[in-house]
Amino acid sequence: MPGPKANVDAADDPDDADDGVRIDMISGARMEGLTSMEKIRLILDGVRDGNIVILEEGLSPDEESRLIEVTMTEISPDDFTGIEIETYPKAEAGDQSFLDKLMGRESTQKLTVIGPANRIETLHKDENLISTLVSRK
Repeated sequence: MPGPKANVDAADDPDDADDGVRIDMISGARMEGLTSMEKIRLILDGVRDGNIVILEEGLSPDEESRLIEVTMTEISPDDFTGIEIETYPKAEAGDQSFLDKLMGRESTQKLTVIGPANRIETLHKDENLISTLVSRK
């Protein structure tokens, strides 16, 4: 007779774990103290596990470029197909400070959704809405 241990083993099996989609919502405060590479690793580790990662505050343009570069080096047809990334700005460009505009800095105040390329498909995006279809695998 299998006891409680059989249930624990089933929970540890990734194929039997659950039928849902896990979404990791990461606050700006959590990302604030991390280096660029730590942010990228946090995002990619979550996405490689099949999770959808939502950042309260987006990455800088340099960090976003680096995320794409690192992702490209980790793609393998049987293991990791890459990422899908969509960003929705929280503030209009007119809301940036004068100094930011003068220095050519872009605001990182934006919502960013990142997921496995084989599980997330953007259906529609405009200035007010990102509509995404997420498959279970």
